[in-house]
Amino acid sequence: MTPASSELRRTLGVGDAVVVGLGSMVGAGIFAALAPAAHAAGSGLLIGLALAAVVAYCNATSSARLAALYPASGGTYVYGRERLGEFWGYLAGWSFVVGKTASCAAMALTVGAYVWPEQAHVVAVAAVVALTAVNYGGIQKSAWLTRVIVAVVLAVLASVVVVCLGSGRSDAGRLDLGVSEGVGGVLQAAGLLFFAFAGYARIATLGEEVRDPARTIPRAIPLALGIALAVYACVAVAVLSVLGSGGLGQATAPLADAVRAAGVPGLAPVVRVGAAVAALGSLLALILGVSRTTLAMARDRHLPGALAAVHPRFQVPHRAELAVGAVVAVLAATVDVRDAIGFSSFGVLAYYAVANASAWTLRPATSARIVPTVGLAGCAALAFALPAASVVAGAGVLVVGVVAYWVRRWAVGGRAVGR
Repeated sequence: MTPASSELRRTLGVGDAVVVGLGSMVGAGIFAALAPAAHAAGSGLLIGLALAAVVAYCNATSSARLAALYPASGGTYVYGRERLGEFWGYLAGWSFVVGKTASCAAMALTVGAYVWPEQAHVVAVAAVVALTAVNYGGIQKSAWLTRVIVAVVLAVLASVVVVCLGSGRSDAGRLDLGVSEGVGGVLQAAGLLFFAFAGYARIATLGEEVRDPARTIPRAIPLALGIALAVYACVAVAVLSVLGSGGLGQATAPLADAVRAAGVPGLAPVVRVGAAVAALGSLLALILGVSRTTLAMARDRHLPGALAAVHPRFQVPHRAELAVGAVVAVLAATVDVRDAIGFSSFGVLAYYAVANASAWTLRPATSARIVPTVGLAGCAALAFALPAASVVAGAGVLVVGVVAYWVRRWAVGGRAVGR
């Protein structure tokens, strides 16, 4: 394989990149994250949503600035390596691959839970196999399918908003902005909601496949985040106006419960279909992003070098995609969705902490440092506000990654791995 054949093809424009980001953000999280967030924050749910959005904005801004300078596959793995040193790049890559692999399993299980609850694990594995095959066929096929999924999900969410706000059972008095569960509850809710916002990372990890990345990525990331925030805010307000924070916190299928409470039970099956489609969209984009970071780490020999291969015809990291798909399929067959979400959130926040620290080193170094400083502090606060089990599991896996890194360094006599 020649050096030229190891490069990915630049085919995505601004619109394609925005759609890929939306496919990750406006996904299953909006159907599932509101209930546990409302349970944690109570009347402070909307404050938690706003806090998650602020942290996400800081992370997105830092990622966009870095992606314009380093338009290569790998996202913060590359940024941390170039700005902070090899170890921090490795730590970001490890956090992303491990955390987002767990997130892939969570999305696959969400598909199974909505499509065929009695056989959720079987459906989840089938979904992983099918979407891995789509990604294997080329990035344009993935972008096309994501457009269809995003259109369906936005149509379903718009219907939920219209039905809830237009019903006689909607009450603005339920939009209480108090902090009934305390600051800790609001922070935990923000951490849970951040899980759904984090899809803009997929745009940065595709840096090697977008046209004119210095222009495309800084435009696509804030556009995708802004659209997702508007959608989340509208849906949260609509559902709260019908169920209130107490009812929302106890809901098992919050959007379906909301349309029933609004007096339109016939829309509930449509919402279930929308949730399944949304989870498929998230899973598609997640597999795409994890495989690209795996590719970047394999190029630097932090992962097996065979995973750095690029298919000569489809111009995709085919071995990395197959490896990621296999691991996700195993997890989807064995783990619980709630454990996967909590574990993923901790890993993703660690990943973005490195992104903000990397952006802090960029020039100019005056007011431009405010955003990454807020982002770094926000990531740390939200990560350690997550449930204790998630924090312990996430920190434990990061320690395993750190030990593996230094053992490898020692094994090659202290020389920089892959550098």
